Amino acid sequence: MSSTMKLVTAALLLGLSMMVTDMSEGSCVPNTLSEEDSRMCNGLHVEYPELGNIACYYIPSCDNYRDMITIWPQPIVTFPRAKETETYILIMVDPDAPSRSSPTARYWRHWLVTDIKGSNLKKGKIQGKVLTSYSPPTPPPHTGFHRYQFFVYRQEGKTISLLSKENQTRGSWNMERFVKCFHLNKPEATTQFMTQNSLDEPETKPPRRGDHPE
Repeated sequence: MSSTMKLVTAALLLGLSMMVTDMSEGSCVPNTLSEEDSRMCNGLHVEYPELGNIACYYIPSCDNYRDMITIWPQPIVTFPRAKETETYILIMVDPDAPSRSSPTARYWRHWLVTDIKGSNLKKGKIQGKVLTSYSPPTPPPHTGFHRYQFFVYRQEGKTISLLSKENQTRGSWNMERFVKCFHLNKPEATTQFMTQNSLDEPETKPPRRGDHPE
């Protein structure tokens, strides 16, 4: 190989190397949850714009995603194993309000929809009776990571409703009472993702503690 060709080849290899490095440094890839928190990841996909399916992930701090998720509309929630002839309930809660170390307002109810046809749930169409409209994740500053948990229950023909006092506030919702009151049994599918306020930098590790109703 001539010296000219060697120089050209070296230049090409250097350019390729720099391009790969730049792509790696500029990438914005969410990290998976800890092994303990991942135990809740069972059967649901939760998709937000740009991020895609973030079930079982931390929302990354790059590209302003932790701010964007506070204003994006409701995610596309899909349950691929849903039975088309069944009816389902979708619940989204924050068990870490106002913080995971002191959850005095647990559970914060972010979303509650009943009468969802399985055929729609399989396609990510959350169409049913909205008992609580979607409210985006908005963890307060300096409260660390919050878990945003999703539960899908089979409705089995029951008429589901909230008490008048439950409609007065989203916080301090007794989810366990709700589940037992309507005999919802164990959820058909669950998942969660985690995020913290964009002001909470540098990132802090969330405490390792599982906490969700069966």
